[in-house]
Amino acid sequence: MDIKPIKNENDYMISLHRAEELLDALPETKEADELEILATLIERYEALHFKIDTPDPIEAIKFRMEQDGLIQKDLILYIGSKSKVSEVLNKKRGLTLEMIRKLHDGLHIPLENLVSRYAS
Repeated sequence: MDIKPIKNENDYMISLHRAEELLDALPETKEADELEILATLIERYEALHFKIDTPDPIEAIKFRMEQDGLIQKDLILYIGSKSKVSEVLNKKRGLTLEMIRKLHDGLHIPLENLVSRYAS
């Protein structure tokens, strides 16, 4: 086992290739230990170099609606009237603190997604 820190794209690709070779390693073996260490290094490298931006709040709401099979009228409970729901989803009205709380509590949309700025 010759494991080194992943410092660049080449190291990353080599580590990915080696991890693929080790995927069928039996538990409690040197190969399984190597795979676990490599996975940790790969995750760290990816977290530093391949950041995923959070979606804007409206895209997060629409994504949750799609996941849960919701339609606009289902959001009245969280946002208010049918017209408010339409205005929010079309970015003509901003989310209020109360709407954010209700959407977070009721639909379990992460707060960091709901409070980020977005172009209206």
